[in-house]
Amino acid sequence: MKKAVIISTIVLALLSATVAWYIYLDKSTFKRPQTPTKPYPYYSEEVRFRNDSANVTLAGTLTLPSKEGSYPVVILISGSGPQNRDEEILQHKPFLVLADHLTRNGIGVLRYDDRGTGESTGDFKTATSLDFSKDAESAVQFLKTRQDIDTTKIGLAGHSEGGLIAPMVAARSGDIAFVVLMAGPGMELKKALLLQDGLIAKAFGMSDANVKKLVGINEKAYDLVIQSTDLEKLKTDMTRFVNDHISEIPDKLITEQMTREQFAAARIEGLSSPWTQFMLKYDPGKTLEKVKCPVLAINGEKDMQVVPDENLAAISLALKKGGNSNVTIKKIPDLNHLFQECATGSPKEYQEIEQTFSPVALNEISRWILGLKS
Repeated sequence: MKKAVIISTIVLALLSATVAWYIYLDKSTFKRPQTPTKPYPYYSEEVRFRNDSANVTLAGTLTLPSKEGSYPVVILISGSGPQNRDEEILQHKPFLVLADHLTRNGIGVLRYDDRGTGESTGDFKTATSLDFSKDAESAVQFLKTRQDIDTTKIGLAGHSEGGLIAPMVAARSGDIAFVVLMAGPGMELKKALLLQDGLIAKAFGMSDANVKKLVGINEKAYDLVIQSTDLEKLKTDMTRFVNDHISEIPDKLITEQMTREQFAAARIEGLSSPWTQFMLKYDPGKTLEKVKCPVLAINGEKDMQVVPDENLAAISLALKKGGNSNVTIKKIPDLNHLFQECATGSPKEYQEIEQTFSPVALNEISRWILGLKS
């Protein structure tokens, strides 16, 4: 028996319920040859730390090249949606693969379950990117209490929305030695989303006319969010808007396992959330201008979710505008949003690809971190 797994933008991209992607899974186990298995040739410790301001306890895993010594450490910050410490999706565990690679190469890693996910406490649904940045900042403060790391070399590596959150922390804190942005957004988020909507809709077989219609509907929905000042009123306005336009959503976006009413309810909930309201009103560029530490920004050439050219250019421009000259920008050929080697970049391929994280991308990250001057 097969079941439909709905992978919406709340999991993989910037905003929830813009486009729903349906990937059909059976109960078989897919080959994931990069997933490391125990015993690991390095030290691994289960840890917990507090974000007292939010009354949240985060649970995670700290890996170090060995138990003795003092090492640089990078904190991994996941993309949007409730993610565990491995950023697990479709039996891929990209953060586990990345952490294993970095630790084997002399770099410690702290990765943790998002609040309200896995073993971490708190309420994910009511939180915004700003709240998640406070969780990441708590991870920094936790590492500063450790004797087995080099507290002058604490860095952040964020994927997708995590690439938006990492600069928030770096802009506020003088404790961040470096930042790695993995498919992080740099351009105005409304524009980024509309680009994403069109590319993914087309990849799922929609005609140009229907793509144009969908993007037009989404733009009006985003404008409603941007103009809103009251969440309750936004939900009322969004309910009316979605119900008025739900009949125009092409059948390709609504699987047999979901009625139009259920699809509409998911859109209303996602677009009326505190997280969405914060995201659509947030300007990544203004924060990036305040980041003074070294930054590596990488994107896959075939990323359909955070399109590489526009976002990498925006990141570079904002950092340089703020006077940061220690900036490395890399667009890596043939990689998708998950940094897998791919044919088209469509989310439909994520499950089919056995590779979890391109060795080229892994090496770019580790070489850059290890090459930073003390």
